[in-house]
Amino acid sequence: MKLGVFTVLFADKQLDDMLRYVSSKGLEAVELGTGGFPGDAHCKVDELLNDDNALQQFKQKVDEHGLMISALSCHANALHPQNKIAQPADELLDKTIRLASKLGVSVVNTFSGCPGDHEGALYPNWPVSPWPHDFQEVLKWQWEKKLIPYWKEKNDLAEAHNVKIGLELHGGFSVHTPATMLRLREACGPAIGANLDPSHMWWQGIDPVESIKILGRENAIHHFHAKDTIIDQQNMNRNGLTDMTDYEEMHNRAWYFRTVGFGHDTKTWADIISTLRLMNYDHAVSIEHEDGLMSIDEGFTKAVENLKPVMVKESVGEMWWN
Repeated sequence: MKLGVFTVLFADKQLDDMLRYVSSKGLEAVELGTGGFPGDAHCKVDELLNDDNALQQFKQKVDEHGLMISALSCHANALHPQNKIAQPADELLDKTIRLASKLGVSVVNTFSGCPGDHEGALYPNWPVSPWPHDFQEVLKWQWEKKLIPYWKEKNDLAEAHNVKIGLELHGGFSVHTPATMLRLREACGPAIGANLDPSHMWWQGIDPVESIKILGRENAIHHFHAKDTIIDQQNMNRNGLTDMTDYEEMHNRAWYFRTVGFGHDTKTWADIISTLRLMNYDHAVSIEHEDGLMSIDEGFTKAVENLKPVMVKESVGEMWWN
Protein backbone atom coordinates (compact mmCIF):
# COMPACT_ATOMS: atom_id res chain seq x y z
CA MET A 1 0.00 0.00 0.00
CA LYS A 2 1.04 3.60 -0.55
CA LEU A 3 0.52 6.47 1.87
CA GLY A 4 -0.94 9.54 0.19
CA VAL A 5 -3.01 12.67 0.71
CA PHE A 6 -6.16 14.28 -0.67
CA THR A 7 -4.56 17.51 -1.85
CA VAL A 8 -7.64 19.74 -1.47
CA LEU A 9 -6.13 20.93 1.82
CA PHE A 10 -3.23 22.48 -0.14
CA ALA A 11 -5.43 24.45 -2.53
CA ASP A 12 -3.43 27.59 -1.74
CA LYS A 13 -0.25 26.03 -3.19
CA GLN A 14 0.66 25.86 -6.86
CA LEU A 15 0.90 22.36 -8.33
CA ASP A 16 4.73 22.24 -8.23
CA ASP A 17 4.88 23.54 -4.67
CA MET A 18 2.21 21.09 -3.52
CA LEU A 19 3.97 18.11 -5.12
CA ARG A 20 7.30 19.17 -3.63
CA TYR A 21 5.79 19.53 -0.16
CA VAL A 22 3.95 16.21 -0.25
CA SER A 23 7.06 14.41 -1.51
CA SER A 24 9.15 16.00 1.26
CA LYS A 25 6.89 14.29 3.82
CA GLY A 26 7.77 10.89 2.38
CA LEU A 27 4.39 10.27 0.79
CA GLU A 28 3.93 8.28 -2.38
CA ALA A 29 0.48 9.22 -3.70
CA VAL A 30 -1.78 12.19 -4.32
CA GLU A 31 -5.56 12.28 -4.73
CA LEU A 32 -6.48 15.27 -6.87
CA GLY A 33 -9.74 17.19 -7.05
CA THR A 34 -11.16 17.97 -10.48
CA GLY A 35 -14.06 20.13 -9.30
CA GLY A 36 -17.26 19.88 -7.29
CA PHE A 37 -16.84 20.19 -3.53
CA PRO A 38 -13.04 19.50 -3.64
CA GLY A 39 -12.37 22.21 -6.23
CA ASP A 40 -9.80 21.88 -9.00
CA ALA A 41 -6.77 23.81 -7.70
CA HIS A 42 -4.28 21.24 -9.01
CA CYS A 43 -6.12 19.49 -11.84
CA LYS A 44 -7.96 21.46 -14.52
CA VAL A 45 -10.01 18.81 -16.24
CA ASP A 46 -10.94 20.73 -19.42
CA GLU A 47 -7.39 21.93 -19.99
CA LEU A 48 -5.90 18.46 -19.59
CA LEU A 49 -8.54 16.74 -21.72
CA ASN A 50 -8.11 19.17 -24.60
CA ASP A 51 -4.33 19.68 -24.64
CA ASP A 52 -2.11 16.62 -24.99
CA ASN A 53 1.03 18.65 -24.29
CA ALA A 54 -0.44 19.96 -21.04
CA LEU A 55 -1.46 16.41 -20.15
CA GLN A 56 2.05 15.05 -20.69
CA GLN A 57 3.64 17.90 -18.73
CA PHE A 58 1.19 17.27 -15.90
CA LYS A 59 2.05 13.56 -15.77
CA GLN A 60 5.75 14.35 -15.89
CA LYS A 61 5.53 16.73 -12.93
CA VAL A 62 3.85 14.08 -10.79
CA ASP A 63 6.40 11.46 -11.87
CA GLU A 64 9.37 13.74 -11.20
CA HIS A 65 8.37 14.01 -7.55
CA GLY A 66 8.19 10.22 -7.17
CA LEU A 67 4.42 10.27 -6.75
CA MET A 68 1.47 8.45 -8.28
CA ILE A 69 -2.12 9.66 -8.58
CA SER A 70 -4.29 7.38 -6.45
CA ALA A 71 -7.58 8.92 -7.61
CA LEU A 72 -9.25 11.88 -9.25
CA SER A 73 -12.07 13.21 -7.08
CA CYS A 74 -15.15 15.15 -8.11
CA HIS A 75 -17.45 14.86 -5.09
CA ALA A 76 -20.84 16.40 -5.87
CA ASN A 77 -24.53 15.51 -6.10
CA ALA A 78 -25.25 14.48 -9.67
CA LEU A 79 -28.72 13.33 -8.59
CA HIS A 80 -29.73 16.65 -7.07
CA PRO A 81 -33.36 17.41 -8.00
CA GLN A 82 -32.39 20.84 -9.35
CA ASN A 83 -30.95 20.37 -12.83
CA LYS A 84 -28.74 23.46 -12.50
CA ILE A 85 -26.86 21.58 -9.76
CA ALA A 86 -27.13 18.01 -11.08
CA GLN A 87 -26.11 18.64 -14.71
CA PRO A 88 -22.71 20.23 -14.01
CA ALA A 89 -21.97 17.46 -11.50
CA ASP A 90 -22.89 14.80 -14.05
CA GLU A 91 -20.80 16.42 -16.79
CA LEU A 92 -17.85 16.74 -14.41
CA LEU A 93 -18.04 13.05 -13.49
CA ASP A 94 -18.00 12.03 -17.16
CA LYS A 95 -15.03 14.28 -17.88
CA THR A 96 -13.19 13.05 -14.80
CA ILE A 97 -13.65 9.42 -15.87
CA ARG A 98 -12.27 10.25 -19.31
CA LEU A 99 -9.33 12.15 -17.82
CA ALA A 100 -8.54 9.33 -15.39
CA SER A 101 -8.41 6.95 -18.33
CA LYS A 102 -6.01 9.20 -20.26
CA LEU A 103 -3.78 9.61 -17.19
CA GLY A 104 -3.81 5.90 -16.33
CA VAL A 105 -5.48 6.63 -12.98
CA SER A 106 -7.53 3.67 -11.79
CA VAL A 107 -10.14 5.34 -9.56
CA VAL A 108 -12.54 8.28 -9.68
CA ASN A 109 -14.05 9.27 -6.33
CA THR A 110 -17.39 10.97 -5.80
CA PHE A 111 -20.64 10.72 -3.82
CA SER A 112 -23.61 8.55 -4.77
CA GLY A 113 -25.80 11.63 -4.76
CA CYS A 114 -29.19 11.98 -3.13
CA PRO A 115 -32.37 12.72 -5.13
CA GLY A 116 -35.48 14.52 -4.03
CA ASP A 117 -38.72 12.72 -3.23
CA HIS A 118 -40.52 13.30 -6.56
CA GLU A 119 -39.88 14.79 -10.00
CA GLY A 120 -40.84 18.30 -8.93
CA ALA A 121 -38.69 18.40 -5.79
CA LEU A 122 -36.26 21.24 -5.14
CA TYR A 123 -34.01 19.67 -2.51
CA PRO A 124 -32.56 16.24 -1.68
CA ASN A 125 -34.51 14.02 0.69
CA TRP A 126 -32.42 11.63 2.83
CA PRO A 127 -34.74 9.09 4.49
CA VAL A 128 -33.30 7.72 7.74
CA SER A 129 -36.36 6.06 9.29
CA PRO A 130 -38.46 3.14 8.00
CA TRP A 131 -41.62 4.55 9.57
CA PRO A 132 -43.95 6.33 8.89
CA HIS A 133 -44.20 4.41 5.63
CA ASP A 134 -43.97 7.55 3.52
CA PHE A 135 -40.20 7.29 3.93
CA GLN A 136 -40.18 3.76 2.51
CA GLU A 137 -42.08 4.98 -0.53
CA VAL A 138 -39.60 7.82 -1.02
CA LEU A 139 -36.66 5.43 -0.68
CA LYS A 140 -38.14 2.96 -3.18
CA TRP A 141 -38.76 5.72 -5.72
CA GLN A 142 -35.25 7.12 -5.29
CA TRP A 143 -33.52 3.79 -5.86
CA GLU A 144 -35.72 2.48 -8.66
CA LYS A 145 -36.17 5.69 -10.62
CA LYS A 146 -32.95 7.59 -9.93
CA LEU A 147 -30.04 5.79 -8.27
CA ILE A 148 -29.97 2.47 -10.11
CA PRO A 149 -30.59 3.81 -13.65
CA TYR A 150 -28.00 6.56 -13.18
CA TRP A 151 -25.26 4.39 -11.72
CA LYS A 152 -25.82 1.55 -14.20
CA GLU A 153 -24.97 4.03 -16.92
CA LYS A 154 -21.90 5.29 -15.03
CA ASN A 155 -20.73 1.75 -14.30
CA ASP A 156 -20.75 1.02 -18.04
CA LEU A 157 -18.94 4.27 -18.83
CA ALA A 158 -16.26 3.55 -16.23
CA GLU A 159 -15.77 0.00 -17.46
CA ALA A 160 -15.40 1.24 -21.03
CA HIS A 161 -12.58 3.52 -19.84
CA ASN A 162 -10.96 0.91 -17.56
CA VAL A 163 -11.70 3.04 -14.49
CA LYS A 164 -13.37 2.23 -11.16
CA ILE A 165 -15.72 4.57 -9.27
CA GLY A 166 -15.19 5.00 -5.53
CA LEU A 167 -18.31 6.27 -3.77
CA GLU A 168 -17.61 7.86 -0.40
CA LEU A 169 -20.00 6.47 2.21
CA HIS A 170 -21.13 9.80 3.59
CA GLY A 171 -24.22 10.75 5.55
CA GLY A 172 -26.71 12.84 3.59
CA PHE A 173 -26.22 10.72 0.46
CA SER A 174 -28.13 7.61 -0.58
CA VAL A 175 -25.08 5.32 -0.35
CA HIS A 176 -23.69 5.82 3.15
CA THR A 177 -23.26 2.34 4.67
CA PRO A 178 -21.72 -0.99 3.58
CA ALA A 179 -25.24 -2.33 2.98
CA THR A 180 -26.29 0.50 0.65
CA MET A 181 -22.91 0.29 -1.10
CA LEU A 182 -23.33 -3.41 -1.85
CA ARG A 183 -26.95 -2.92 -2.89
CA LEU A 184 -25.94 -0.37 -5.53
CA ARG A 185 -22.96 -2.45 -6.68
CA GLU A 186 -25.11 -5.55 -7.11
CA ALA A 187 -27.68 -3.61 -9.13
CA CYS A 188 -25.25 -1.62 -11.28
CA GLY A 189 -21.96 -3.48 -11.70
CA PRO A 190 -18.44 -4.08 -10.33
CA ALA A 191 -16.95 -0.75 -11.42
CA ILE A 192 -18.98 0.73 -8.55
CA GLY A 193 -17.25 0.39 -5.17
CA ALA A 194 -16.37 2.31 -2.04
CA ASN A 195 -14.01 5.13 -1.27
CA LEU A 196 -14.08 3.99 2.33
CA ASP A 197 -13.54 6.60 5.03
CA PRO A 198 -13.52 5.26 8.61
CA SER A 199 -14.44 8.67 10.02
CA HIS A 200 -17.93 8.33 8.53
CA MET A 201 -18.28 4.79 9.84
CA TRP A 202 -17.51 5.80 13.43
CA TRP A 203 -20.13 8.53 13.65
CA GLN A 204 -22.77 6.19 12.22
CA GLY A 205 -21.95 3.59 14.88
CA ILE A 206 -20.25 1.23 12.40
CA ASP A 207 -16.95 -0.46 13.24
CA PRO A 208 -14.56 0.44 10.39
CA VAL A 209 -12.68 -2.85 10.70
CA GLU A 210 -15.90 -4.79 10.20
CA SER A 211 -16.93 -2.52 7.31
CA ILE A 212 -13.61 -3.34 5.62
CA LYS A 213 -14.34 -7.05 6.00
CA ILE A 214 -17.90 -6.70 4.69
CA LEU A 215 -16.85 -4.72 1.61
CA GLY A 216 -13.50 -6.44 1.15
CA ARG A 217 -15.08 -9.87 0.81
CA GLU A 218 -16.95 -8.49 -2.22
CA ASN A 219 -13.82 -6.80 -3.64
CA ALA A 220 -15.75 -3.55 -3.24
CA ILE A 221 -13.09 -1.22 -1.78
CA HIS A 222 -11.64 0.89 -4.58
CA HIS A 223 -9.98 3.64 -2.51
CA PHE A 224 -9.45 4.52 1.15
CA HIS A 225 -9.46 7.78 3.11
CA ALA A 226 -7.60 8.21 6.41
CA LYS A 227 -9.51 10.51 8.74
CA ASP A 228 -10.52 10.15 12.38
CA THR A 229 -13.63 11.01 14.39
CA ILE A 230 -14.25 11.61 18.08
CA ILE A 231 -17.59 10.98 19.77
CA ASP A 232 -18.61 13.42 22.52
CA GLN A 233 -20.93 11.14 24.46
CA GLN A 234 -22.59 13.91 26.46
CA ASN A 235 -23.52 15.75 23.27
CA MET A 236 -24.40 12.45 21.59
CA ASN A 237 -26.91 11.76 24.35
CA ARG A 238 -28.51 15.12 23.61
CA ASN A 239 -28.22 15.41 19.82
CA GLY A 240 -28.00 11.83 18.53
CA LEU A 241 -26.08 10.51 15.53
CA THR A 242 -27.77 12.72 12.96
CA ASP A 243 -26.56 15.87 14.68
CA MET A 244 -27.40 19.03 12.72
CA THR A 245 -25.18 21.32 14.84
CA ASP A 246 -22.85 23.39 12.64
CA TYR A 247 -19.34 21.97 12.29
CA GLU A 248 -17.92 25.20 13.68
CA GLU A 249 -19.73 24.64 17.01
CA MET A 250 -17.46 21.76 17.93
CA HIS A 251 -18.07 22.03 21.68
CA ASN A 252 -21.80 21.41 21.08
CA ARG A 253 -21.51 18.62 18.49
CA ALA A 254 -22.13 14.92 19.14
CA TRP A 255 -19.12 14.06 16.98
CA TYR A 256 -16.45 15.87 15.00
CA PHE A 257 -13.54 15.00 12.76
CA ARG A 258 -9.97 14.66 14.04
CA THR A 259 -6.67 13.98 12.39
CA VAL A 260 -5.49 10.36 12.44
CA GLY A 261 -4.62 9.20 15.95
CA PHE A 262 -6.58 11.90 17.80
CA GLY A 263 -9.92 10.11 17.78
CA HIS A 264 -8.69 6.52 17.99
CA ASP A 265 -5.40 5.04 19.12
CA THR A 266 -2.53 3.55 17.14
CA LYS A 267 -3.72 -0.03 17.74
CA THR A 268 -7.07 0.79 16.17
CA TRP A 269 -5.39 2.28 13.11
CA ALA A 270 -3.00 -0.70 12.92
CA ASP A 271 -6.06 -2.98 12.91
CA ILE A 272 -7.63 -0.93 10.12
CA ILE A 273 -4.52 -1.05 7.93
CA SER A 274 -3.94 -4.75 8.63
CA THR A 275 -7.55 -5.60 7.79
CA LEU A 276 -7.24 -3.75 4.49
CA ARG A 277 -4.30 -6.00 3.62
CA LEU A 278 -6.19 -9.07 4.89
CA MET A 279 -8.91 -8.20 2.39
CA ASN A 280 -6.28 -7.80 -0.38
CA TYR A 281 -6.53 -4.03 -0.63
CA ASP A 282 -3.22 -2.79 -2.02
CA HIS A 283 -3.88 0.74 -3.20
CA ALA A 284 -3.55 4.12 -1.45
CA VAL A 285 -4.35 5.22 2.08
CA SER A 286 -5.17 8.86 1.37
CA ILE A 287 -5.02 11.31 4.29
CA GLU A 288 -7.95 13.72 4.48
CA HIS A 289 -7.60 16.60 6.93
CA GLU A 290 -10.76 18.20 8.37
CA ASP A 291 -9.66 18.67 11.98
CA GLY A 292 -11.09 21.89 13.45
CA LEU A 293 -8.53 21.93 16.28
CA MET A 294 -5.33 21.85 14.22
CA SER A 295 -3.84 23.85 11.39
CA ILE A 296 -3.51 22.12 8.04
CA ASP A 297 0.25 21.71 8.42
CA GLU A 298 0.09 20.37 11.98
CA GLY A 299 -2.86 18.05 11.39
CA PHE A 300 -1.44 16.69 8.16
CA THR A 301 2.02 16.21 9.66
CA LYS A 302 0.64 14.36 12.69
CA ALA A 303 -1.46 12.12 10.45
CA VAL A 304 1.66 11.21 8.45
CA GLU A 305 3.64 10.55 11.64
CA ASN A 306 0.87 8.36 13.08
CA LEU A 307 0.23 6.35 9.91
CA LYS A 308 3.80 5.64 8.78
CA PRO A 309 4.57 3.15 11.60
CA VAL A 310 1.41 1.08 10.95
CA MET A 311 1.50 0.99 7.13
CA VAL A 312 2.01 -2.44 5.60
CA LYS A 313 4.42 -1.97 2.70
CA GLU A 314 5.49 -5.48 1.73
CA SER A 315 3.41 -8.60 1.15
CA VAL A 316 4.63 -11.72 2.88
CA GLY A 317 5.04 -13.77 -0.28
CA GLU A 318 5.49 -17.45 0.52
CA MET A 319 4.64 -18.39 4.09
CA TRP A 320 8.07 -19.81 4.94
CA TRP A 321 6.90 -21.10 8.36
CA ASN A 322 4.11 -23.21 6.89
